[in-house]
Amino acid sequence: MLNLTHLNSFVMLEQTGSFTLAAERLGIGQSTMTQHIQRLEKALGRQLVFRDTHHVRLTGEGEALLGHARSMLDLNGRVTSLFGDNRLRGRLRLGVSEDVVANRLTAILEDFIRLHPLVDLELTVALSAVLYQMQEAGDLDLVLAKRHAGETQGRLLYREPLVWLARDPDLLSRGDVLPLIAFPAPSITRRAAQEALDRAKIPWRIVCTCGSLSGLTAAARAGMGVLVQPRSMIPSGLREIAADRLPQLEDVEFMLIPRRGADAALTEALSDLIVARILPHGAD
Repeated sequence: MLNLTHLNSFVMLEQTGSFTLAAERLGIGQSTMTQHIQRLEKALGRQLVFRDTHHVRLTGEGEALLGHARSMLDLNGRVTSLFGDNRLRGRLRLGVSEDVVANRLTAILEDFIRLHPLVDLELTVALSAVLYQMQEAGDLDLVLAKRHAGETQGRLLYREPLVWLARDPDLLSRGDVLPLIAFPAPSITRRAAQEALDRAKIPWRIVCTCGSLSGLTAAARAGMGVLVQPRSMIPSGLREIAADRLPQLEDVEFMLIPRRGADAALTEALSDLIVARILPHGAD
């Protein structure tokens, strides 16, 4: 019979791609994490993970196991929540900014619905400023979004620089006016880009506006212009423009803010998962 603790470590390893990060997020030592994977491999008689000094990836057998492991953990979580004394119930309305959704939200949602199956989770995706407005109107219980560096609302998760991105950085020399790809206003990254260019007296024009990061990324990959994103969220196919070619951008902060009067048990349960998952991924 497979050990659910070992399966949980296996799923976490796949999510993080790192023995170190997986062990940290499970609150165990790295040697214990390694033992869990080794014992799971021994129980199945198959190698599940390829390891080297920099990367961790699943073998074909590991990929085959992954879906079953998630199903087993999901069922265990549902049964535990159904019959446990401290099971959570109710409705929780989560608001998440567009770029966070594209990078880290899947693992958070998977874990939450597995651990708390009796909670009705409603998800809203929008620009950070729009999410703040919705929360003030009482329409969201918890917001995961960006804020300008130095602002004080919410619980700070981490801070990182914004960077200029393009398919081909040489497009900067093709004309006097910088083509800019941006979210519609109000947008933190749009405002940061415009203010930095204005301070440097660099003329610019918006060539693409879209409320979806996938749409902005498609435009940038097509070579339409320059996009601004946090450094840890650089989409594939785009390159960071050298710091001496465009003005430095401000840092951006990612934060959590619960609505005053929201169910504290529900918001804290989801907040704890977000804090455990949202930090930028590293490597062993």
